[in-house]
Amino acid sequence: MQSVLVGGAVVAIYSKGAYRSGDLDLVEPLLSKSSEIQTIMESIGFKKVNRHFVHPKCKHLYIEFVSAPVSIGDDYKIVPDEKEFYGKILKILSPTDCIKDRLASYLHFNARECLDQALLVAKNQRFDLQKVKEWCLNESSNGKEVFDEFVNLYHK
Repeated sequence: MQSVLVGGAVVAIYSKGAYRSGDLDLVEPLLSKSSEIQTIMESIGFKKVNRHFVHPKCKHLYIEFVSAPVSIGDDYKIVPDEKEFYGKILKILSPTDCIKDRLASYLHFNARECLDQALLVAKNQRFDLQKVKEWCLNESSNGKEVFDEFVNLYHK
């Protein structure tokens, strides 16, 4: 299995740079080998600071390896997209799952900036609105209100 890019960096990609993230969050399926990850990261100049890796020549970027599985709220049936960049495959949340991921932070932590990030992705990518609605309704008792707010802002 391969790491999957999640979080704000996915928003940055799907919003075509309208949003900038200061970190890379990777769901690592083999986190039990965290000492191996640390050895590899240190071999290319990164240092572990708390739960992040930082590089002295790139202090504005943080890399964090998050334990598996890939999930969005209570949904653990996430199948990442695969994007090819320069001949390499990147596993990444789909635009639909990225929107759900951002709405999860809005639903559970009232993080308004995450609603804004979901909207940036929605306005720049094709996504499955019905799947977003189903996820919202199943995720939380106030999921309908969050979905309705998202849709109203999306259509403005």
